[in-house]
Amino acid sequence: MVDSHRPRRWPAYGLAALMLGYAAGKAVFAVQGRLGFPGGPPVPAAEAARYFLDPSLAQGFAAASGVLGACVAVATVTAAGRRLPRAAMLAVLAVMLAALGGGAGIMILDGFVGLGVGWRWYHGIIGLVVAGLAAGMARSYWTATRPARPSPGSARSAP
Repeated sequence: MVDSHRPRRWPAYGLAALMLGYAAGKAVFAVQGRLGFPGGPPVPAAEAARYFLDPSLAQGFAAASGVLGACVAVATVTAAGRRLPRAAMLAVLAVMLAALGGGAGIMILDGFVGLGVGWRWYHGIIGLVVAGLAAGMARSYWTATRPARPSPGSARSAP
């Protein structure tokens, strides 16, 4: 495997773009007072009535989480984001990967196997892309911020 000295930035930028698209779709549905996602399976009115939150408020929170996710993705590749404490950023990335992995996993399984949610095969492909970009972003941050190991020739042994 080739280990590049320069971390890859494109997975983080691609994921940030997808997260902003997610946020925009959720904002549209918040204005309309509907649950769901544009292009995804419809949510019946009876299902929407079961939630305690108003659909507009729920979609507003989802839109905010998309914007926050895009900010975290960009922070993994910018100089300002790399100055954040590594342990805190890795904890945030772990939560983000769990959330994205869960959503992408449902899209993948329902798109290719059929869980009954209503996602189609092309949604499964989008889920694969999201999972791949999230893994690439996390790997890039992990490798770019790991502590430097001394090279074998640089350390002198004490007499």
